[in-house]
Amino acid sequence: MKRFVVIGLGNFGSSLAETLHNQGYEVVAMDVREEAVDQIAPFVSRAAVGDGRQLKTLERFGAEGSHAAVVSTGDDITSSILATMALKDLKVRNVYVKVISRDHARVMEKIGVTETIFPERESAQRLGARIASEGVLNYIRMGTTLSIQEMAVPEAWIGESLRTLELPRKYRISVIAVHDMLRDEMLPIPDPDAPLKESDTVLVAGKDEDLARLHRLF
Repeated sequence: MKRFVVIGLGNFGSSLAETLHNQGYEVVAMDVREEAVDQIAPFVSRAAVGDGRQLKTLERFGAEGSHAAVVSTGDDITSSILATMALKDLKVRNVYVKVISRDHARVMEKIGVTETIFPERESAQRLGARIASEGVLNYIRMGTTLSIQEMAVPEAWIGESLRTLELPRKYRISVIAVHDMLRDEMLPIPDPDAPLKESDTVLVAGKDEDLARLHRLF
């Protein structure tokens, strides 16, 4: 079974630890605050009061050999750097770090983390994409210029098939799934000849500038 270590049990760290545990994984949650550890304890495999910056502490609580670790130490950039370095000394291959600024992200990327997570910025991007176009229901950033958007089917597409719409040629975007909202069924390999319905939503992937052209259809 995969084992994950979460260091720092604020809102982000606690929610992540509980989510991973609910998916059936072994989760070790750690924080220096006893009250935070007590709150998460019923929802993870093991909750420990400890300093995630200390190599011996991480060893004692099973960080070595874990599949991945997530560092979420709030505004304390120094703590996130020291915890990350300790995890890398233990040869933890995948280290994800919650950051609070672009500078913080840049420092962690220099250290060589697997990925930095900037929840506030990513939430703002998703909200911005949704309110910029009434057709966008969800938004996921993929790299610096690509994204995936879930959007309602534009009126002009209703009754048309993906084959006849020729979206890759006309818009340089791809439909990667169709969500039948009435049956609550996600079709990850949509039938190119099936007519799109008003009750469908589509997951489209492409460059931001190409996806922005779709917003004019609403």
